[in-house]
Amino acid sequence: MTDLAVEPQHKPLKGIVPVPSDKSITHRALLLAAIAEGESAVVVSSMGDDNRSTLAAMVALGATATERENELRIGGVGLEGLRAASGAIDCGNSGTTMRLLAGVLAAQRFQAVLVGDASLTKRPMARIANPLRQRGARIEGELVRNKPGEITAPLVIGPLPVPNVLSAISFDSPIPSAQVKSALLLSGLYADGSTVVSEPVVSRDHTERMLDALGVPVQRAGSIVSLDGGAFSGKLPAFSLTVPGDLSAAAFLAAAASLVPGSEVGVRGVGANPTRSGFVDAIRMMGANVELSPETVQLGEPVGLLRTTHAELRGVTIAGELVARSIDEIPILAALAARAHGVTTIADAGELRVKESDRIACMAAVLRAFGVEVEERRDGLVVEGKPDRPLTAADVDSEGDHRIAMSAAVLGLFANGTSRVRNVDAIATSFPRFAGTMRALGANIRAV
Repeated sequence: MTDLAVEPQHKPLKGIVPVPSDKSITHRALLLAAIAEGESAVVVSSMGDDNRSTLAAMVALGATATERENELRIGGVGLEGLRAASGAIDCGNSGTTMRLLAGVLAAQRFQAVLVGDASLTKRPMARIANPLRQRGARIEGELVRNKPGEITAPLVIGPLPVPNVLSAISFDSPIPSAQVKSALLLSGLYADGSTVVSEPVVSRDHTERMLDALGVPVQRAGSIVSLDGGAFSGKLPAFSLTVPGDLSAAAFLAAAASLVPGSEVGVRGVGANPTRSGFVDAIRMMGANVELSPETVQLGEPVGLLRTTHAELRGVTIAGELVARSIDEIPILAALAARAHGVTTIADAGELRVKESDRIACMAAVLRAFGVEVEERRDGLVVEGKPDRPLTAADVDSEGDHRIAMSAAVLGLFANGTSRVRNVDAIATSFPRFAGTMRALGANIRAV
């Protein structure tokens, strides 16, 4: 098990660096390439463990894959060409793998079993199972004690018996969830009729952008997205994609640059999708000097340059639609709040309770360890900033959560001594070279 030792930062962070390819986009590209017609080329830098779980799953289901340097060549089998895996499909730590794959497997004539690690096995799956069942899918899971109707992995999906097909559905999602929306849209590729998903606010829209770019009849109107199954040809073309850099990974570098005096940090080739840029909008509200400039488009996704320089930050309220667009960045936003002037309130983020860890409770514990006053609420945090004096050097456990680990490492830059972040191996799921990238910018972070 690896830990990170973080020294106080006494000099500016400077440089222009890459970040790993966007994890969310890569999941979708690998899955769609596997059910496309012919060979697709997907260029992915520093692919993490979660994406490798999706790749392995699609190979287990009959697709082929060859990897050379950063390019993956995926041999697609078409929508009707998947076959039963020889055993259970291991989704590792990746909830996205499990939930999106469920949408495709719901329409298959064979049975599949999806399993995961200890963390994934605790995560709620009724949110995708119930709407997929509504359109005729067979999905079973482990019942959760004291939570009627909830299930967890292992998930047993299918088979969908002949001559049944998935039916049309109009689903009002009670929460904004790109995974729920994507599972339904992917199942809609096989459905007899339309798929309509309505959300309280728009969640990240990578799936509908990619499907639209591949010629699937997808329509979007505010927080409603629809797929016209009757007008779909039944075939996805092979494609080429260089996956943009992950804005969620870039957020940790931008946060550090915002807080360290004299810093100037750029991240090139990063995704600039507006449904993912809530972090940028949030730190602008806090007073950050940050620019995200779109420069090109890749399979429907805008790509650009993120530049951040140091600024004095102030406390704000982060809630509602802004939280939906920055849900993965809430831990690092809480770390920024620890160094902002005044109080920052984070609300409407109850979804963080069921991520890789209970991120609300974990970040509250991390902040307290660094000497920051924080109130933990049911759906968020209230953080009192401590900008004018060093934080208390801390020894904290990330609880095996990559975003908690990296947020704690950023906090360690502002402590009065060496801090230690324990159990950080999970960083490999999203940002394998995090410590090395921070060192390239001038930070003193080392693995121990």
